[in-house]
Amino acid sequence: MLNGILNVRKEAGWTSNDAVAKLRGVLHTKKAGHTGTLDPDAEGVLPVCFGSATKLVGMLTDCDKEYVAVCRLGVRTDTQDLSEGSAVLGALSDEQVEAVLSGVPGKTPEEVIRAAAAGFVGEQLQVPPMYSAKKVAGHKLYEYARAGKTVERKGVPVSIRELEILGIELPRVRMRIRCSKGTYIRTLVSDIGDSLGTGAAMESLLRTRVGEFALDGALRIGEIEAMAEDGTIASHIVPVEACFASCPAVRTRAGADRFLYNGNVLHAQDLEEGGEESCCGSGLPAGRVRVYDSEGRFCAVYQAEAAIAAGAKADAKNDGEAGPESASGTGAEAAPLTLRAEKMFLQN
Repeated sequence: MLNGILNVRKEAGWTSNDAVAKLRGVLHTKKAGHTGTLDPDAEGVLPVCFGSATKLVGMLTDCDKEYVAVCRLGVRTDTQDLSEGSAVLGALSDEQVEAVLSGVPGKTPEEVIRAAAAGFVGEQLQVPPMYSAKKVAGHKLYEYARAGKTVERKGVPVSIRELEILGIELPRVRMRIRCSKGTYIRTLVSDIGDSLGTGAAMESLLRTRVGEFALDGALRIGEIEAMAEDGTIASHIVPVEACFASCPAVRTRAGADRFLYNGNVLHAQDLEEGGEESCCGSGLPAGRVRVYDSEGRFCAVYQAEAAIAAGAKADAKNDGEAGPESASGTGAEAAPLTLRAEKMFLQN
């Protein structure tokens, strides 16, 4: 079975689900899922998980994302973008756009745009667009929109971490955005346009990063098909454990492997000391931890709930003969560390 993540570059014209369905056929696998929807007209990074890596979908969906968007000032649409079929709700000529932006005393149009954009950096409540898959009263918003209805939507907390203006050629503004999950870039563009008094719609969108997955390493579906045919695609599959490379790693003692396989709570005396994957020697901070069995196989991600103190390490070593009994809590005073299973990735 195929297990891991492919960094896919979705092209315009594909829905995210269409891309996943195509890859299921190309790679002859059934278990697959993407990590965050891109609109059909949008392009860019779409990590697709296969096999046991589908357990990562929620985690990767929660990652920050980065985009490059082109904003068209002077136009408002029902979809907040310029996709095919969108209805224009209002429009200004290029001359009118420039006149509005030139109406701020002591500032050039470029300074006005940069100041407005800077005002959207930080935490905020964003109202989801009517043309979106967000659900209200059991129905997706776009279903209401297609029926000609507008429903009340509550603002959703989002965070714009960075917003950089890359270029201004009125009426177009090109910008880079790094944001939290759940952020609608076309809504951000529309809101910036409203703040300028010109209105705005998103002309194009390119997602350049999802967590650690970047555009420069993404493969188009045609490239993936060719690699699947010539047998080279395996080298591009990112293993599950690579997604947690920044997390400390520990290894269980042989006597505690069975507790790991069952997803049981682990304590310091259940862990090996030394060895390539063990970090007990320098102290284990609270937080997410990679866990390997005694043979070095990656099995799970756990949450460490306490630190291994230097003295606890020595006590754990002295109590090491306790073996499996330690998983029930024996010796907790000597080794206060508790590891609780978050995600299991063990392959049968």
